Amino acid sequence: MASPMSAGNFLDVLRDEGITVVEVGDWRTHNRNHKGPWGPVHGVMIHHTVTSGTANTVRICRDGYASLPGPLCHGVIAKNGSLHLVGYGRANHAGLGDDDVLRAVIAERALPTDNEANTDGNRHFYGFECENLGDGEDPWPAAQLETIERAAAAVCRWHGWNSRSVIGHREWQPGKIDPRGFSMNTMRERIHNRLK
Repeated sequence: MASPMSAGNFLDVLRDEGITVVEVGDWRTHNRNHKGPWGPVHGVMIHHTVTSGTANTVRICRDGYASLPGPLCHGVIAKNGSLHLVGYGRANHAGLGDDDVLRAVIAERALPTDNEANTDGNRHFYGFECENLGDGEDPWPAAQLETIERAAAAVCRWHGWNSRSVIGHREWQPGKIDPRGFSMNTMRERIHNRLK
């Protein structure tokens, strides 16, 4: 069982991986911990935002909506590759997902098909939201994909996890399609190579 790293460690490992990090407001203490525990953590989840414009995307991911309060992730990965920290602790990003998928992530083995929504993912995953319309046409710039790779690898390296600890939201929760526009298997290969 892995306890989440401190906010300071999180910032350090991201910067040590060569990422341009932007700290947004009180991100270190902005969380949903009053709704339940954060941890033990077992992996990293990647999302797309269905938004455009970095400032707008960061604001939404920090503040959330009336029906889904923020933070909606720990970090927002912008089109230019910058990573904006908006919260730390429990965040409203993963929702309920498949317990079989969680067991596979913990065991670092191939993922089964997600067919249930019976397990609290907000407790167990670091979450990165990536600025993209999610329509399959909005491009994924090389700088953005590289930061996804670097951010996931940084967290995995700190915890001693391998690339199988990184999943897409679509692999966790039935009905989700994010991230749309790139292959999670290819991204895991990139993370694997970075961790070598």
